[in-house]
Amino acid sequence: MDLTRRRFLSLSPAALAGASLPALAATAASTASAAATPSAPGKPLRIAVMTFSHETVTFLPYDTTIDDFTYEGSPAKREALLQSGSRSYMGGFVTVAREFAGVELVGIESPLGSKAGSGSGWLTHETFEHFMGNMIADLKTQGDFDGVFLALHGAMGVRGVPQPETEIARRVRAVVGPDAFIAATFDPHGNEDDSFYAFADLGFTVKYYPHYDSYLQGERAARTLIRTLRGQYQPTHYTVKVPIISPTVLQWTGASPWSDLVQRCLVWESTEPDTYVNFFYGFPWSDVPDVGMCFQVTTNGKPELAEKIAMDLAHTAWRQREALLNTTQIHPIAEGVSLAAAALESGAYPVVIADHSDRSGYATWTLQEIIKQDLSDALIVTVADRDAIATLVAGGVKPGDAFDMPVGGRVADSAGDPVRIVGTVATVTPGLGRSGKDETWVSVKFGRNNLLVISPFLKQIIQPEPLRELGITLEDYKVFVIKSRVHFRRGFDDNAFAKTILIVEPTQNFLGTVRLQGLPYEHVNLQNYYPYGDVSFP
Repeated sequence: MDLTRRRFLSLSPAALAGASLPALAATAASTASAAATPSAPGKPLRIAVMTFSHETVTFLPYDTTIDDFTYEGSPAKREALLQSGSRSYMGGFVTVAREFAGVELVGIESPLGSKAGSGSGWLTHETFEHFMGNMIADLKTQGDFDGVFLALHGAMGVRGVPQPETEIARRVRAVVGPDAFIAATFDPHGNEDDSFYAFADLGFTVKYYPHYDSYLQGERAARTLIRTLRGQYQPTHYTVKVPIISPTVLQWTGASPWSDLVQRCLVWESTEPDTYVNFFYGFPWSDVPDVGMCFQVTTNGKPELAEKIAMDLAHTAWRQREALLNTTQIHPIAEGVSLAAAALESGAYPVVIADHSDRSGYATWTLQEIIKQDLSDALIVTVADRDAIATLVAGGVKPGDAFDMPVGGRVADSAGDPVRIVGTVATVTPGLGRSGKDETWVSVKFGRNNLLVISPFLKQIIQPEPLRELGITLEDYKVFVIKSRVHFRRGFDDNAFAKTILIVEPTQNFLGTVRLQGLPYEHVNLQNYYPYGDVSFP
């Protein structure tokens, strides 16, 4: 890369933290890019738009493959890509960019989200190279670009690629050259450090969990990238890693002190014009060396201000470290089902039982306990079982058929054993997943007015209303048993739908529980992170 135009200043971990914390205390880098030369009069700014996003649970025993990203509509390019994700980053970016005169957007061939969501493990190296090869080839054929927008995640895990998002930026930079500007959007569950900014210029991360502001961050990315291209913004960054690792279920920003940290980020952005704060909570289910909490601050040519804000936020988080890990009550599954039964007796329903720990979608622990305690009026949505769905479809399953087969379990210890369900098929419908009509979901009536929905992949149910698309009458059920950590609060809690909310997990040290010490990390030493080691922060 031509560094005559892109200036970099790096501060080592030791310089910030002292020799006692060479790897995990605050690491920081400040980068300042010279202002872009505006395009010639009458020549439009050409911006390439791309996406490659996955939240990877590297501890799952099966990989994410090319097939997971390949379905009707994916990969997408040109206008089809630009119209994807209309309510998310992509929609925000495209809408605002097109409000500016003299801007041309080109959708570069990109894979959309995995149809298995985060219910799959490491991306194979072949998968990464396949899609990146197609993306870069298309980028090259579309001519010169002034800028690039990348809709990323931050917690992608690829075998043999330590930092995939940085690698994506590096390959894009090699094509567009040193004079183009690259902006990206991220999920707050990313595991990031300053390396991305060795090749990119701007980053905008969602602040809320549930992720209410993804569209807004896309808008910000468009507006600031275009200002940068026109010489009105000079991105200057400062990054600080904080040695805190936390389960995602505890990161709900509707509760203090997570809400307090978000508010402090917003206050800094409000009081300091042209300042953008990225608060990465971290994603502990990815076994990668840059796991954990991170703050990034971007200012308009003010490196000292960026450093001041980043360090203020990092120290604020560190002072709150104990409270950050005590925000949410987690019940053992047996206790949660018992409490749900008590809520039915007292009239405190609808009840939500949220199994936050199921990372594969196949887990049957809650289903087992519902049967054991003979809970009634429960809608269990979903238990994943791809093979069961395939068997049912091959047999011509239809509503009214007798049902007697084991479902779920098998794929990992954390999923438990298959559970035999005896009942009647209620519905056979297209699913609610990314691949849409390519999926089939089957629901089965059993027990005392219980309905089990079987899907081919993990599906977090965020809101109840879309379940009507499956032919389900919501009013028939008093207990909603779902696989979700925090996102369900969007449609079950923040709108006061549920009177009782119970978050549950197994008692074992399984993948997905709050007991991260049960995970077989190979690239992460938990002793270097609070609360698992005697860690200090400068």
